[in-house]
Amino acid sequence: MSLTTRILLLVLLALAPALAIQGYNEGDLRAARDEAVRADTMATARAVADDFAQFADGVHQALDLVGEDPSVRSLDAVPCTDYLRRAAARLPHILLLALARPDGSLACNSVGSQPGAYSNAERTYHRRALAEGGFVMGGYARGTATGRASVHFAQPLRSAGGAIDGVLVAAVDLDWLSQYLQQELRLPSTSLTIADEDNVIIVRKPDGTDWVGKPVPAERMGLLASRGEGVRLDFGIDGRARILANVRPRGTAVRAWVTVGRDRDVAFADVDAAAHRGSILIGLGVAMALAAALVAGRLFIRRPFDRLLRASTAWQTGDLTARTGLGGASEFGRLGDKLDAMAALLQRNEGELREEIRRGHALQERQVTMLHELNHRVKNTLATVQSLARQSAKGGEGQAVQLEARILSLSKTHDLLTREDWSGATLNEVLENELSPYRAGCDHIVLDGPEVALPPRHVLALGMTVHELTTNAAKYGALSTADGRVEVSWRVDRSETGAAWLRLTWRESGGPAVAPPARRGFGTRLIAGGVGRELAGDVDLDFDVDGLRCRIDVPLAEVGSRMLAPTR
Repeated sequence: MSLTTRILLLVLLALAPALAIQGYNEGDLRAARDEAVRADTMATARAVADDFAQFADGVHQALDLVGEDPSVRSLDAVPCTDYLRRAAARLPHILLLALARPDGSLACNSVGSQPGAYSNAERTYHRRALAEGGFVMGGYARGTATGRASVHFAQPLRSAGGAIDGVLVAAVDLDWLSQYLQQELRLPSTSLTIADEDNVIIVRKPDGTDWVGKPVPAERMGLLASRGEGVRLDFGIDGRARILANVRPRGTAVRAWVTVGRDRDVAFADVDAAAHRGSILIGLGVAMALAAALVAGRLFIRRPFDRLLRASTAWQTGDLTARTGLGGASEFGRLGDKLDAMAALLQRNEGELREEIRRGHALQERQVTMLHELNHRVKNTLATVQSLARQSAKGGEGQAVQLEARILSLSKTHDLLTREDWSGATLNEVLENELSPYRAGCDHIVLDGPEVALPPRHVLALGMTVHELTTNAAKYGALSTADGRVEVSWRVDRSETGAAWLRLTWRESGGPAVAPPARRGFGTRLIAGGVGRELAGDVDLDFDVDGLRCRIDVPLAEVGSRMLAPTR
């Protein structure tokens, strides 16, 4: 990441609290406005619902008064019609007052229709008034007598004995009712929707002519039915995002839904405008801060930094004569003084260091010479032992040859250790040291296990053991035939105490049939004794008829084992 980028990020980090505060204030303002709008919308909806309920109570009282008049109770068409006409004239919101017999046939009405001119038997409000025996509200209807959109209220007309003689009906003008209920809507953008019990719209503002008499869209009605009363942000029936409050008028007679909506864009217009202005101001502030940071960074940071960078590049290439040239009381000046002093000190010490390196190389060369001389002497000693063994062998030529081979194996192991300055060798190298002369194909000899570093003592003991197993396989086992196969696998386990153990398995197959030896020979004793005596390990020989199997368990308490990729 460049220094300029870091400076800009630092400026942005410094501005982060201000941005966070601005974001918090805007969110808090929106939350407060949302809460206020929701509360106001619900209050308006309840006020409209209360007005609707009070209006229904007024209609109820009017029907009670009409039902008390003798001319109405007599069901005589002429006086009843005259009274209803006069009563309707005094009630401007009433389009029609009518009295129907229990069977629904017209007895009289305020417009002078002939008795029996039409029937209300199929009207919902007529059936409910008879069934419930009280004041009820009907749904949207276009009056048979008036031909105008209205909503009907009805209640039974009872005789002195309590029997129902008829049903009084009041048809309310929906245009008048809409104007009456809109008095609670203080803001022009507020919408009002009232739906009857059949979900047909009876009052709508705005665009009432487009919606009155039509059912509420099914998806809107489904949300209304599932959520019930309350306030929510949703789309109105006109598709605009609104904060909607849904309530039912009090009482059981008025079956309707009142929905008041506040246009979301209008309600939050000033908040959105303030947020937009704030975003512009913040953007300008951030841009000015970043520009100032770039200019100041170039003058006060980038230039001295480039001088430091040029000096450090020269030092990296080995030119310790380069200097920063910075000074003064500023941070870069003090840093430049210190770096120049350090370069001078390094320049003085460079000659001494080169001399020390030269002396170290000379010492290393002498050590290598001495090590090769030691190897030569050890080989000579082993050659002498080999010669003496051949001369002093009493077991015949065969045993002398075996002794010679074992000493040669020991010599090869010495060579392996010498290549690593007697620091040790890997188990894979020990195995290859003995088995490589017998490789006849890619799958003739298989080695499978992780790379494990062994110290010299383990290398010598395991080298002799593997030599005996290899020699036996070459003479009598799998390596004595073309189809024979030797598989050596190993792993490192941890005991319950946490100690590391090497688990090695030698498995032969494809060779001559194997039979257990009649007696325990010197080679067998050498395998078991070397591992047990030198390494405190265990050896298990299994002379299976399909091929020899040997399991060797050796503790690795002294080994810093390196577990690498499996070796094959």
